[in-house]
Amino acid sequence: MTDTAFKPGDHVLTPHARGTVIDVRPTPSGKWVFGVEDDDGEVKYFTPAGLRHAES
Repeated sequence: MTDTAFKPGDHVLTPHARGTVIDVRPTPSGKWVFGVEDDDGEVKYFTPAGLRHAES
């Protein structure tokens, strides 16, 4: 895995909600996507541009 700004367990803000990174995987094009689980248990995938670290 490459140096990423997000890792599993990080609390993040997405364009839609707050969540926790639970999955990190590469795409066929070599980019990284991050699986984020929200409070409802739904997982959505985002690129780093769609995420921000959540303040405590």
